[in-house]
Amino acid sequence: MESWKVNLISVWFGCFFTGLAISQILPFLPLYVSQLGVTSHEALSMWSGLTFSVTFLVSAIVSPMWGSLADRKGRKLMLLRASLGMAIAILLQAFATNVWQLFILRAIMGLTSGYIPNAMALVASQVPRERSGWALSTLSTAQISGVIGGPLLGGFLADHVGLRAVFIITAILLTVSFLVTLFLIKEGGRPVVSKSERLSGKAVFASLTYPGLMISLFVTTMVIQLCNGSVGPILALFIKSMAPDSSNIAFLSGMIAAVPGVSALMSAPRLGKLGDRIGTARILMATLIIAVILFFAMSFVTTPLQLGVLRFLLGFADGAMLPAVQTLLVKYSSDQVTGRIFGYNQSFMYLGNVAGPLIGASVSAMAGFRWVFAATAVVVLLNIIQLAFALRRRRRIAEGKSARQTR
Repeated sequence: MESWKVNLISVWFGCFFTGLAISQILPFLPLYVSQLGVTSHEALSMWSGLTFSVTFLVSAIVSPMWGSLADRKGRKLMLLRASLGMAIAILLQAFATNVWQLFILRAIMGLTSGYIPNAMALVASQVPRERSGWALSTLSTAQISGVIGGPLLGGFLADHVGLRAVFIITAILLTVSFLVTLFLIKEGGRPVVSKSERLSGKAVFASLTYPGLMISLFVTTMVIQLCNGSVGPILALFIKSMAPDSSNIAFLSGMIAAVPGVSALMSAPRLGKLGDRIGTARILMATLIIAVILFFAMSFVTTPLQLGVLRFLLGFADGAMLPAVQTLLVKYSSDQVTGRIFGYNQSFMYLGNVAGPLIGASVSAMAGFRWVFAATAVVVLLNIIQLAFALRRRRRIAEGKSARQTR
């Protein structure tokens, strides 16, 4: 088997265990904050939000730095750093005695994060360009699988072994990611950028053929994450408003929250392969347009079943969006700056993770649950417009270069 295929399989399992480990903590994080002595409703809401968001905020700040280091020292080293660093940070969270310790350890976790973006960059640098869409889409299914299974496993473990034990088990899963990376992933055959050859942030963009398109893709990544997160704070409450007499709101909410991941698992590899044939940009634009239509439709639903069906359909589009963006980032950047580009993209992803729930909660408080879906649709529509202009400008530049070469 070709080495890049072996690495793809190995990294897939590493990303799966990482996604599983991180996502299984999030559902009960407020319960752990409460267990650490935070009792009032206002303080509990504040500290739950702070301990959740600080990880993403720190990650957004340091991701470009880790991307630059990956270009210089190699991506396998960054995978080892991220998996072992997060394992230690999460293990220590099991022994926190107050909320300040938890907050600091969650910040350290953000500082050491970056397994999945570095895994993406590693695969992108080794896979043949004509198969990059399929490879990155396949790799994305690992994270999706982990995110689906994590909350279920975390909830089960929290009920049966206690909250602190879940952190210990999570650290063990991340140690498995570390061992998979250490023994199975081979990175040989790629040029490592020396410190003297390292480009500044300005020089990175100057080296790109289409820097405007890159920035547009970064914004698209942020919008995708923002829209996925905007619905989170209000989903259970919206379902309860449509079925006030239901006795299983928690079960319904969990099912409807998870169902897009199921359809995304089905669509991601297929749409990635289709993008390799007909053009990744076409797949990205088509899935964004579908998302606009479905988000608008969600603002008119009257039953949880209708919402669940629409979110299931949304998952088919959602499964292709981020892999399509990442494929385009690979296509329009050189190996010398791939790590930096993926680091910048990860920063925008984390910003979307932070901004989405805040915007969703704010719109809901001002205008009601249904307007969250409508506002999300408008945000995606505006992004489609800016991305279309960026792609059109890229075509004009490419046509101009082609015309000059034929003279």
